[in-house]
Amino acid sequence: FFSKAWRQDLWLVNGLPMADPKDKLFSEFYSEVKLIEKRDAALTPKQQIDRLNRPGCTYFNLNPFDVLQIDPDVSMTDIKSRYRQMSLLVHPDKNQDDSERAKKAFDAVTKAYKALEDTTNYRKCLEVVQEAKDRVIQMVCEKRRRSKGEPIDEDDPAKYKHAVYVQTCKLFADLERLRVDEETKQTNERKRKAEEDELNKYRSAVEREWRQNYEDSRNDRIASWRDFRTKKAKKHKNLGGLKPPKTKMEQRPS
Repeated sequence: FFSKAWRQDLWLVNGLPMADPKDKLFSEFYSEVKLIEKRDAALTPKQQIDRLNRPGCTYFNLNPFDVLQIDPDVSMTDIKSRYRQMSLLVHPDKNQDDSERAKKAFDAVTKAYKALEDTTNYRKCLEVVQEAKDRVIQMVCEKRRRSKGEPIDEDDPAKYKHAVYVQTCKLFADLERLRVDEETKQTNERKRKAEEDELNKYRSAVEREWRQNYEDSRNDRIASWRDFRTKKAKKHKNLGGLKPPKTKMEQRPS
């Protein structure tokens, strides 16, 4: 779901060759990255709770692979095994001296597992991680081109791993912002539609009440009109029977 127009081949980016995966130096580099990941995964319950509650954890914990500290290409069996291990480490019942933060850590672990348990969402997460790696590869190629053969920071496996980690966090954060924006948009749309429906219901109720009152008062209006016509007819009849007074001759004094 991210644009990959710039990526032609995993080992050839912008016309610049990357290290051959069969190359000895690359193998050593990759092995060192794996050792760093393995070392970081061996944390105590307190360290795991601290890690999952660190500043910015709201966005850091969006990456389910990082929360569970597993490789994206591991099997579902390994994911379940790691989830059970992590959930036991940070479970609030086993960390009662820090139960509030332990619960937050436990919730993060559970959310990460549920994200990977869903096949569709799991594939999307893999795409995010791959996109992050591809962007780092592009960035490394550009830095190597500019350095003209001089060493760069990402030659250090730890710094390369950190660059991938940072880029992955950014992409997951971007997706979360898009999700929240879309959810907010849909919520506002549902609210607007509900208010519109409520207004239409009110107008319909008022109209029905008016029509009902109009029908209920129909007989009264007809009777009132008939009474009015009858009284008017009687009035005209009475006026027709009156005679004008007789005129008297004017008498002058003699």
